[in-house]
Amino acid sequence: MSSTLIQFRTDDASKIKASNICERLGIDLPTYMRMCISRLIRENGIPFSMKLEEEQESKGLKAMKKASRIAEEYGIADMTLDEINAEIVDAN
Repeated sequence: MSSTLIQFRTDDASKIKASNICERLGIDLPTYMRMCISRLIRENGIPFSMKLEEEQESKGLKAMKKASRIAEEYGIADMTLDEINAEIVDAN
């Protein structure tokens, strides 16, 4: 299959921002553009959204926040370290 060159102009700042987003997604800008064209043709429209979540929390941080909410709910958020260790010993 033959290929053709498609060119367009954009400001430098937009290209840099777009390239950085693609890099964070694990692709380069030309790959993204080829993906867009392929999906546009296949779906006969703009079929998808690829975006990065703002300030994604790590799984560990999410777990700690959930544990804090549960501790508040059960009224045990103010336990001392000695009390927590005693609970662990009792559980074993």
